[in-house]
Amino acid sequence: MSFTVAIVGRPNVGKSTLFNRLIGEKKSITDDVSGVTRDRIYGECEWGRHKFSVIDTGGFVPHSTDVFEKHIREQVMIAVEEASLLLFVVDATTGITALDDEFGNLLRKSQKKVFLVVNKVDNLERKNDAAEFYSMGFDNIFFIASISGSGTGELLDAIIERIPDTPDTTPDVDNLSNVPKVCIVGQPNVGKSSLVNALMGEERSIVTEIAGTTRDSIHSYYNKFGKRLILIDTAGIRRKNRVKENLEFYSVIRAVKAIDESDVAVVVIDATKGITHQDLTIYRMAVRKHRGIIVAVNKWDLIEKETNTARDMEAVIKAKLAPFNDVPVIFISAHEKQRIFRIVETVEMVYNNLRRRIPTSELNEVMLKVIEGYGPPATDGKLVTIKYVTQLPSAHPTFAFFSNHPKYIREPYRNFLENKLREHFEFTGVPISIVFREK
Repeated sequence: MSFTVAIVGRPNVGKSTLFNRLIGEKKSITDDVSGVTRDRIYGECEWGRHKFSVIDTGGFVPHSTDVFEKHIREQVMIAVEEASLLLFVVDATTGITALDDEFGNLLRKSQKKVFLVVNKVDNLERKNDAAEFYSMGFDNIFFIASISGSGTGELLDAIIERIPDTPDTTPDVDNLSNVPKVCIVGQPNVGKSSLVNALMGEERSIVTEIAGTTRDSIHSYYNKFGKRLILIDTAGIRRKNRVKENLEFYSVIRAVKAIDESDVAVVVIDATKGITHQDLTIYRMAVRKHRGIIVAVNKWDLIEKETNTARDMEAVIKAKLAPFNDVPVIFISAHEKQRIFRIVETVEMVYNNLRRRIPTSELNEVMLKVIEGYGPPATDGKLVTIKYVTQLPSAHPTFAFFSNHPKYIREPYRNFLENKLREHFEFTGVPISIVFREK
């Protein structure tokens, strides 16, 4: 399971500003009015060589009868339950409030690791005043100013120290460490559980016509016809403004974690609806996390077909997936068990592509010839050359191109190189990263 940090606290202490600082983008809306964050926001923080998931939560107001605050309060407690580490944010400008005290007592009962984060400490006077927060009795306390970033480096260092090491074990016959982990993701009611049940040949997951039946991620060991997989069935992911029930919010956290945990994501879409904006959101989440990807178009038995129906729909899907659309698209019916074994075969292919390593000599022989034929355009009067390329040791295919002026190489040429890598080597279903370094 991925390491997850939840940012919690009463309203208007700067939780969303800290969240934006940690993930490096302005994803949460921030305002001086309390209660701006209502839906839960998810992001990923990268610090050094470590990555972890971050959840921004709404302001916690105990005992309130306001319908929104009651709903937020319940969802905050779910985030507390699911998180690996809690950042309890308080405000140095107001001092310790009754709400802080009450929430602090509640967090102590959770038995979770808690960092007390005193925000808005942006000068020496405030730091001296903030010393009163030691009286709250938390072992780990950090003084930061999230709007400027002051102190967040020390906070991040402390967070990554809590991320457990997961070294690879020596593989053997009974070890599942080298078995592909495959998460089945998609919107509610697209047939994810039906697909898992069809593959497993048993009613492994509860299947109903009600969207959101699956609340947890369910792991199943598939071992048939010489193929071995860990199948992870997840709850449906909806747009956040449609997550109305707390149990569904709980499911979304688990589904996001399942993508983190997997090697390959099978994005299931409904053939009767076509590929939707939310399908694309789920797809891009898997791309950002550099997972192998397969698109499974389910309920194909319900579609009236002509000669080129599948070909035309695949073209529409890939056009919407662009720019990264080098992914397998499989038309299936989980209900009728049509072409479901193709998913297993394709998972194996994509997983092998994810782990593919190209020898440096072969890489340079091919790519330097490509670059000689069409080199990077000159920029600002600089003649840009690339002399060497190698694949870096990473969890997904990452290539370093060494150049005399790497900062002058633009995105169109990066896309050109990626297309040539895909043309000459097999990376279908796998996002590729390209970095330029100075030589």
